[in-house]
Amino acid sequence: MLKKISFTVNGQAVNLDVDVRESLLEVLRHRLGYTGVKKGCGAGECGACTVLIDGTPVDSCIYLAVWAEGKNIVTIEGIAKNGELSRVQKAFVEEGAVQCGFCTPGYILTATAMADSGRKYTREEIKRELSGHLCRCTGYQNIIKAVEKALAEAENN
Repeated sequence: MLKKISFTVNGQAVNLDVDVRESLLEVLRHRLGYTGVKKGCGAGECGACTVLIDGTPVDSCIYLAVWAEGKNIVTIEGIAKNGELSRVQKAFVEEGAVQCGFCTPGYILTATAMADSGRKYTREEIKRELSGHLCRCTGYQNIIKAVEKALAEAENN
């Protein structure tokens, strides 16, 4: 069964018919071309498919596309502005928090939501917030350092 939905992705209005069984991941990646949204586990465990929905990190593989009706969605493609990396993206580069890059979009989007919250986080709270993401390459330390750096910069702005 198809349903017409309307939502915004990275500032662009989208109107399309979706199968009520389609995940937001499938729609974003395969129908709209946002390939920064990665399919990892397909069960909401790895965080590779994370997007921001109305500012909240969500695993798009377990979020039905029909639920996106009226929502504002941001993918990794919507984080940089005018070719300028965001403070979170810059911190990931500066701290060497990127290796293969598969998990990176999800981490960056979650860290962006944290930075935008205006809240202060302890190292333990950062670890807890990032616990829904899996990385096979970095050992997590540089990712945590990058998030700490981005959060510190957010506090100073």
